[in-house]
Amino acid sequence: MINALIFDVDETLVYYEGYDAKEWFSRYLEPAFKQHDISVDFETYRKMVKGILPRSYVERFGIDHVEFWKLVDNVNLRYRKLSAKEGKIKIFPDVSQTLSELRTMGLKLAAVSNASQDCTEFVLELFDLKKYFEVVFGKDYSYLNGVKPNPYLIQKTLKALNVSPNEVLVVGDSDLDVKAAHKAGTKAVQVLRFNNFVDDADYHIKDLNELVNLAKKLRLTSI
Repeated sequence: MINALIFDVDETLVYYEGYDAKEWFSRYLEPAFKQHDISVDFETYRKMVKGILPRSYVERFGIDHVEFWKLVDNVNLRYRKLSAKEGKIKIFPDVSQTLSELRTMGLKLAAVSNASQDCTEFVLELFDLKKYFEVVFGKDYSYLNGVKPNPYLIQKTLKALNVSPNEVLVVGDSDLDVKAAHKAGTKAVQVLRFNNFVDDADYHIKDLNELVNLAKKLRLTSI
């Protein structure tokens, strides 16, 4: 039976209206790179974000990778604060009620994101969601290559919640979430937010309303 759920945050609980990765890079991140004499192109950056290249890849350019990602995260936090003021960060309509129902069921809940701790907590607090989670983890600067699809953040959460992998569902929208879940030994639930179907997910749901029924069913059976 399941006793805990670990949620991805961006594109699972909240989304950013009008967000385009390449536009964000050129408008917000590239100017910050130029101020710090950093030359990293969009494709290299995206490959690091997607886990195709390690986050430490920039070391080969003589760039301290911890300082590099702290710079990225500071830019991202400024972007999120600006987007919030403009009303461009949105919460999916099924989120609050679902989290409340899951907590009422006695399930432990956690939120895990590849974004920084500050960025993650900012959006959760923006919509009063942090109260539902016993654990919230953003990327760990002591192990930056531990972001999803690496299972490190999931494993860190399992330890913090004091649960075993077979008691847990990881809920997310992307293949990064599914891969991280499986590497950590947990089952993965994909929310089909943007029709990006991931074949390897153990369960597919069209929205979080379906998650409550799935959780009730799996609480009574072995997964």
